Amino acid sequence: MNEEKLFHIGISRSQGAEYAILPGDPGRVPKIARYLDNACFLAQNREFTSYAGELCGKRVLVMSTGIGGASAAIALEELAMAGLQTAVRVGTCGGIQEKVVSGDLVIPTAAVRMEGTSKEYAPPEFPAVSDFRVTTALVQSAKTLGYQYHTGVVQSKDSFYGQHSPESMPVSYELENKWNAWKKLGVLASEMETAALFTVGAVRGVRMGCVLHSLWNQERKKLGYTDNDRFDTDMAVRTAVHALKLLISGEMQ
Repeated sequence: MNEEKLFHIGISRSQGAEYAILPGDPGRVPKIARYLDNACFLAQNREFTSYAGELCGKRVLVMSTGIGGASAAIALEELAMAGLQTAVRVGTCGGIQEKVVSGDLVIPTAAVRMEGTSKEYAPPEFPAVSDFRVTTALVQSAKTLGYQYHTGVVQSKDSFYGQHSPESMPVSYELENKWNAWKKLGVLASEMETAALFTVGAVRGVRMGCVLHSLWNQERKKLGYTDNDRFDTDMAVRTAVHALKLLISGEMQ
């Protein structure tokens, strides 16, 4: 193992920062980095692409986490080794509740731990919850920017196709029953990384928040709505950047 660089993310501890924005997709990293001052490329290894820049005079990293909780946990673990204290996940989701329309933002206060990664960090009774101050900053940012948003619980899963074609799975009975339970419990949306990041953040002392862009809502489509799928995540990015500015400037500390 190269002692100079962290094994998976490919940056040294000295290249770390107290603040970070964490998208899943490596392709979104340079797009997000454009919102930082003096942004520059740091490293690319596996699913982890990283840039560094500044907001309000503070060093900020943007780094992709890949798909799913396992790689997201590795990213957060190694960033914590490099001094990370506060992070915002910027991702996508699919709506579950009828009120979540394509293009809306979802700001999770907690996540259903249906993935497997968090089970190797905390007992099942422990909740995957966001940091209150980071979440408050995200809500304030969405309000200031005039974006439609929802706050509440999301579901984190490991299988994308287990959600979208559960009937094809040998465990369809479990997937469909739990999906119906999430609907009845008011779970807003489904995604793949938040529960792991919230849990690892609690274990490693990193304040975690999250803002998700709703791509679509399969439940609305079942009800006959004709919403167009929306793939532009810029509103979520702007919300995350503005929230970090509030936190760095001390307005939401």
